[in-house]
Amino acid sequence: MTTNSAYVIVGAGLGGAKAAQVLREEGYDGPLVLIGAEHERPYERPPLSKDYLLGTKERETVYVHPEHWYAEHDVDLRRGATATALDTAARRVTLADGRRLDYSKLLLTTGSSPRRLPVPGADLDGVLYLRRLEDSDRLKRAFRPGAAVVVIGAGWIGLETAAAARAAGARVVVLESAELPLLRVLGREVAQVFADLHRDHGVDLRFGVRISEITGDGDTADGVLLDDGTRLAADTVVVGVGITPNTGLAEGAGLEVDNGIVTDDHLRTSAPDVYAAGDVANAHHPFLGRRIRVEHWANALNQPQTAARAMLGQDVVYDRLPYFFTDQYDLGMEYTGYVEPGGYDRVVFRGSAESREFIAFWLAGDRVLAGMNVNVWDVTEPIQTLIRSRAPIDPVRLADPQVPLESLLTR
Repeated sequence: MTTNSAYVIVGAGLGGAKAAQVLREEGYDGPLVLIGAEHERPYERPPLSKDYLLGTKERETVYVHPEHWYAEHDVDLRRGATATALDTAARRVTLADGRRLDYSKLLLTTGSSPRRLPVPGADLDGVLYLRRLEDSDRLKRAFRPGAAVVVIGAGWIGLETAAAARAAGARVVVLESAELPLLRVLGREVAQVFADLHRDHGVDLRFGVRISEITGDGDTADGVLLDDGTRLAADTVVVGVGITPNTGLAEGAGLEVDNGIVTDDHLRTSAPDVYAAGDVANAHHPFLGRRIRVEHWANALNQPQTAARAMLGQDVVYDRLPYFFTDQYDLGMEYTGYVEPGGYDRVVFRGSAESREFIAFWLAGDRVLAGMNVNVWDVTEPIQTLIRSRAPIDPVRLADPQVPLESLLTR
């Protein structure tokens, strides 16, 4: 079966849903197909490790659009459908059930998948990952008073799930191979803030450890064995060791792939009329002057909207600065900018790291590369301005809370 040629979006998460919305808002009135492997309609992922997991938000709040939105806007939402092949010469997508969709323009928002832990016992029941709504539901059921929870990986997902488990009254151990949580992302100076935060809330943090095995009682996990022989009992094991972009469809079609689907700053791939956005896109960033792949919510929200406009022939590029946020216990944080691991000279603190109310700035020379505000609000715009200015900034004035951020570019 072959449909009439359409605009086709493969990947029905936040990115795919927002791209479909923008296509309609910008006047595209032709056939529009949105293909999603999950049986849920498109939803946002941050709540899965934050307020939905904590039980402070209801399930309905995670969805991008109401149920009726897709039919009302003539979006053919194909749930539980997996794209298995892409033929860019024939301009055709093949689905797992054998159906074929011809496209005139194609957007890949295929996202990413959790990295699996390569140790014995990793497939036992009770070893949980967090990527889908159903994963968050399983974690909510597992996080209960007195439960023993072992979290493997002290990245954003690991720390947010640890915070949710502690809020539910579970006993939590976090295992991390590095010396501090988020060390590669934040550097030692700021990573220590998150280590202190979790220890203050009763989390047993263990750094520099290696996992040998997840032990089991029959088919169910009951502990984690470290390479030094230590065994930690566990009712639930949460694995958060990173994600991998879902590039299989693109690779099979011969698109250029390198840590994601390679695109230009218009989000065009190496194939005609094929675009990519979100977690899966390794896109050239005109301000940074290099390709980057960003795995955070703001990118999934905004980048596909640019891709949709580019599909319509508009002269647009994606140059937003990377942005992400987290909420853990009583700490709320926003991060703006981009710093490669080890790509900064120093960190300047404005405010008190000890009281967890501060802004941290990463500098190369006297130029601000990124800023992170912790329990300080309404400063994202001036932080972006400092970064985009590329101007030398006096670090003494930068550290002084009495000096308005907006005045730092004036002498």
